[in-house]
Amino acid sequence: MSRAFRVLVRNAMFRRVELAAFGRWTELAAVEPDSEWDAVAWMDAMAAYREEYDEIGTGPGSRGPELFMVTEGPDTWTVRQTFDDPEGDRDWGISATVDLAASDEAGEAVVTVTAVGPL
Repeated sequence: MSRAFRVLVRNAMFRRVELAAFGRWTELAAVEPDSEWDAVAWMDAMAAYREEYDEIGTGPGSRGPELFMVTEGPDTWTVRQTFDDPEGDRDWGISATVDLAASDEAGEAVVTVTAVGPL
């Protein structure tokens, strides 16, 4: 896959971080309307994060490549966007898979969240 596609995936993951940072649970659920990640699931997952940290960074440093990990497979990518927490622990984030065939067909990154939480 191209570098441009990798950027699309990173942007899709970071969009979820931004929505989570501002507590936009309904918008988060709408990103993947057919998944188990409805507004309540997002709110519950992020409540545990909020017990540890006051905020999630969304500035330029939060988008950096050191907070985005990709394991490329022939059919699927496994990705993780780590949260830029105020303590610098970087132990929480969003894990997802990217279906390459579905992405090619859709003309956009088809990202499915698999977990939200600490590593």
